[in-house]
Amino acid sequence: MAALVPPPVSPAAAEAIKPEKVDYMDLPTPIPYEEIHREALMSLKPEHFEGMRVDFTKGLNQRFSLSHSIIMGPTEIPSQSAETIKIPTAHYEFGANFIDPKLMLFGRVLTDGRVNARVKCDLSENLSMKANAQLTSEPHMSHGMVNFDYKGTDYRAQFQLGNGALLGASYIQSVTPNLSLGGEVFWAGQHRKSGLGYAARYNTDKMVAAGQVASTGMVALSYVQKVSEKVSLASDLMYNYMSRDVTASFGYDYILRQCRLRGKIDSNGCTSAFLEERLNMGLNFILSAEIDHMKKDYKFGFGLTVGE
Repeated sequence: MAALVPPPVSPAAAEAIKPEKVDYMDLPTPIPYEEIHREALMSLKPEHFEGMRVDFTKGLNQRFSLSHSIIMGPTEIPSQSAETIKIPTAHYEFGANFIDPKLMLFGRVLTDGRVNARVKCDLSENLSMKANAQLTSEPHMSHGMVNFDYKGTDYRAQFQLGNGALLGASYIQSVTPNLSLGGEVFWAGQHRKSGLGYAARYNTDKMVAAGQVASTGMVALSYVQKVSEKVSLASDLMYNYMSRDVTASFGYDYILRQCRLRGKIDSNGCTSAFLEERLNMGLNFILSAEIDHMKKDYKFGFGLTVGE
């Protein structure tokens, strides 16, 4: 009978087995509602381009810098046929940047007449303001947006105001240390349309899962698995229950000491890859490739980024 008695558990082992108690009064602050798919977007949707581009940034002091960009490549124009129509274009872009711990200003001027501006300002320790605007010579194409973000101890609230009588508000709350839930509401006064949305996000040290549904018919799901410190796998599913359109994609994100490689393939037959390699301090080489087998559309680009 003595052999059937289990060995006594030491106090240290019992303390280790005991589940960790969750302090619901000290939950982490969630990320903004609009960024719940952040990790998946970074892996699956890098900034692909076609042709050649060169970006040069020169710092004048610790806060102020100037940038120059040359972009040469074809531009797609709308067409009623299934074929993709492209025309050769070239643009020069001049930019000015001001970066301060509490204020960031970015301005861009392009040779086609467009002017872009972005502002991020910390109004207080918890309240920040972001604004962006684009002015163009084309009628009804100029737009602007202002976003206020309030960061609480375990929640986040945002309010958006845009041209065309666009109003929006969102709220996201940490429910547990890993789970956050949120919702949004918007009103587009110019088009007389309103909508609601709900979202959930679950994240640990090894994975991130997020889901979003809106009354406009959009359903978005994403999942990112961190395989190691250098490799992540990502997938997403986009479904519109109004039009019955669905797209699924799977990709990878591989970070090496001197480069970062991202690629994906989706259910529409589109395959893409994006490579960023650091050749030297302040000099990066970029390769972009995207192949759409269904549309027979092929995009290849290369570029250089000079300066930090």
